[in-house]
Amino acid sequence: MELLNETTVHEFVLLGFSVGERGRLLLFIFFTAVYTLTLAENLIVIMLVTENTCLAQLPMYILLSNFSWLEICYVSATVPRMLFDLFFHYGVISFHAGFLQFYVFFSLGTTECFFLSAMALDRYMAICHPLRYPQMMSRDFCYALVLTCWVLGILWYITPVFLISRLSFCGPNTIDHFVCDPGPLLDLACPPLGYIPRFCHISVASVVLATFLFIVISYARVGFTLVKRSGQGKHIKGFSTVSSQLAVVTLFYGSVMSMYVGPNGESRAEVTKVVTLFYSAGTPLLNPLIYCLRNDQVKEAVAKLLRRKRVI
Repeated sequence: MELLNETTVHEFVLLGFSVGERGRLLLFIFFTAVYTLTLAENLIVIMLVTENTCLAQLPMYILLSNFSWLEICYVSATVPRMLFDLFFHYGVISFHAGFLQFYVFFSLGTTECFFLSAMALDRYMAICHPLRYPQMMSRDFCYALVLTCWVLGILWYITPVFLISRLSFCGPNTIDHFVCDPGPLLDLACPPLGYIPRFCHISVASVVLATFLFIVISYARVGFTLVKRSGQGKHIKGFSTVSSQLAVVTLFYGSVMSMYVGPNGESRAEVTKVVTLFYSAGTPLLNPLIYCLRNDQVKEAVAKLLRRKRVI
C-alpha cells in the first residue's frame, strides 16, 4: 500500500467526558488529587532508595526506583492534559501534539510491560536460585536490564505511530476520548488503511502477551518453589512479596488486555475511557502502595528517614 499523506486535518478535538459543569469540576478536583498523590508516592519511593545506601545496592530496589520514575512519566503523559481540558473546556490538540502524546503514552506503557517482566525475573532468581542470585543479578547486570527495558519500550512503538501518522486524515477530526488513542485515530483516517490496523494490533498484542506469559511462568516457578519450602518459616514472607507483585501485574495487564488484546483489538464502548483512566492514572497511584506497604525493608527505611529528620 502506498501511503499518501494528503492530510487536511491540522488538529483534533478531544471530547473527553460527557458530563455537565458540576461533573467537570468534580472530575478536575478528583484527578488533581490522584495526580498529586501519584507524584508524591513515587517520588517518596525514589527518595527512599537513593537516600538509603543499603536499598540502593539491591537489584529489587534499583528496579523499583526506575519503575517509580516510569510511573511519574506515564501518568504525566495524559493526566495534565486531561486536567487542562476539564478546567478550560478546551479539548483542541494539534496534529503533531496528538501523535506525540500517542507515541509517549504507548512507549511508556510498553516500557512498563518490560519492567514488570524484569521485576518478575528478579523475584524468580532471588527465590528459586538464592545461592546464585548475587552473581547472576549483579549491579552491572541489573543496570543493563534497566537500560534494556527503557530502550525496548522507547523503540517498540515508533513504527506503528509513524505508519498511522502517514495515513490521510481528510474527514472529521473529533475523537471521543480524553487521549489520542490508536483506535479513534484509525477511525478518523481515510481509507484505504491496508495492513496498518492489523500491524498496530499485532505490535501491541505481541508485547503484552509475551511479557504477560513470561511473568506468569516466572511467578508459577516461584510459587512452586515456595510450596516445596512450605515447611520453613520464611516461605510466608516470600508469598507476601509475590502476592503484592502479582496484584500489580493483575491490575495493569487486566485493564490493558481488555482494551488491546481482544478480538476487535480495541473496545468501542464508553467503558473505554474508564478502563484507560484506570491503567493510566489508577495503577500508577496504587503500585507504590502495593509494593511498599507490606515491605519490611521499605518500612525500616522510612523509619530511619523520619528519625534523621527529627534529629535535624
